Amino acid sequence: MAEIRRGREGDIPRIAAIYDCILQDEEEGRRTVGWIRGVYPTEATAREALAAGDLFVMAEGGTVVAAARINRVQAPAYADAPWRCADAPAEQVMVLHTLVVDPARGGRGYGAAFVRFYERYALENGCPYLRMDTNAKNAAARRLYGRLGYWEAGIVPCVFNGIPDVQLVCLEKKLGD
Repeated sequence: MAEIRRGREGDIPRIAAIYDCILQDEEEGRRTVGWIRGVYPTEATAREALAAGDLFVMAEGGTVVAAARINRVQAPAYADAPWRCADAPAEQVMVLHTLVVDPARGGRGYGAAFVRFYERYALENGCPYLRMDTNAKNAAARRLYGRLGYWEAGIVPCVFNGIPDVQLVCLEKKLGD
């Protein structure tokens, strides 16, 4: 059974390997997420999350199979999104960043389970307003988030995490309604 816990230093190489697998799949045309090798995400992406105490991992049998960053930090591009809950107090908004699942373990429900964990974590921390984003090119993520009840607030053109010309899909959900 998979467990979700805070990330540790020893998890960083495995998370970086998952990023590498996803980037390789993108480069070889097996998936489209809109990431660029050496730009985003990188090992430094996971290290920054770890240093901030925001890194979470899903492990099964001692192996990290998924990871994400969870915090209250909204990307600058979010200011341009037409949120349904535009008046949500910032301290009550939780954000999911850089959710990854090992491509070799895709289709097993890990992504959905991680999002459910994120929702529980947000409520436990007084945040009924949930936000996240994905690249408009990432059809698989958009389908997953839609199935889980996330509303696409809008698409914001921007430079995102160093990647130019991103069409950033901003998603939201309010819990407790």
